[in-house]
Amino acid sequence: MSAPPRPDIAALLGSRICHDLISPLGAIGNGLELLGMQGGRKGPELALIADSVADANARIRFFRIAFGAASEGQTTARGDLGDVLGTCFRSSRITLTHDLPQRIARRDAKLVLLLVLCLETALPRGGEISLAGRGEGWHLRATGSPLTPHPDLWAMLSDPARMPDITAGEIQFALLPGAARQAGRTPRIDMREDAIDLVF
Repeated sequence: MSAPPRPDIAALLGSRICHDLISPLGAIGNGLELLGMQGGRKGPELALIADSVADANARIRFFRIAFGAASEGQTTARGDLGDVLGTCFRSSRITLTHDLPQRIARRDAKLVLLLVLCLETALPRGGEISLAGRGEGWHLRATGSPLTPHPDLWAMLSDPARMPDITAGEIQFALLPGAARQAGRTPRIDMREDAIDLVF
């Protein structure tokens, strides 16, 4: 008898942390709405708090998909993923555009968001990231100047054993091979001087 598959402890930890943080952030947002409805004091201070709460909430939702558990059969709605992406990148030096299918397999969504985080590291001065899901396939592209991908980090996608020293801001590269395997995907990478294309 074969042993049951081992749970992905890192993904479960990511799900737990994000789940526990979303509730208090939601409560802060609700409190701000109540203050506004009751004619409370309005000003740039409250607007700043409200924007910060919205940004933090979107970022945690982003992390929950990218770093959390993704079971077979789970899906994510186009509107939910589009809202997360739009809010996370609305004040960024990177312009992100997307063309998403109506329903997205959660494992695909996880892989896509990890790839977005990887592409972000290649755009230190900003640029553009586009992603599109059509049928069963996905296409992500990053353009910018300068475009500075780290070849050793990207090499882990095809050879996870070649793990260089990584920082906390590069952890997504270490998670990519497992996420791709779990989704049953093999991303193909085309790196040029002016663009990075990822297709799967």
